[in-house]
Amino acid sequence: MLRWNHELWLIDHGAALYFHHSWGDVAQAALTPFAYIRDHALLPRASMIAEADKALRQRITPRTLQKIVGLIPDEWLDWDDTTLSPAELREAYAMFLTTRLANSNIFVKEAIDARQRLI
Repeated sequence: MLRWNHELWLIDHGAALYFHHSWGDVAQAALTPFAYIRDHALLPRASMIAEADKALRQRITPRTLQKIVGLIPDEWLDWDDTTLSPAELREAYAMFLTTRLANSNIFVKEAIDARQRLI
């Protein structure tokens, strides 16, 4: 987050997908609790984590995620450091996101527990 000219700017959302910095095991990464939540600047104010999870799981479907991932241009997925094609990378992103969605309880619990330790 950046505060500039009395405005709050959210920046570098691409860095939020930690798994894509290390493609060792995308399936396993999708099932991790995300321990770094303990350092999130807004965690002390996040009093309705479980409620937000429930509301978002009702709106975000695997089909929605597939559509969004399908919109990623090939140019954004033409990486020098992989032999995977743009289609294969899209599939990895879709698998990661749909697995995360189906198992949100893992990282939701981590966030709730981390918040409890703060307050």
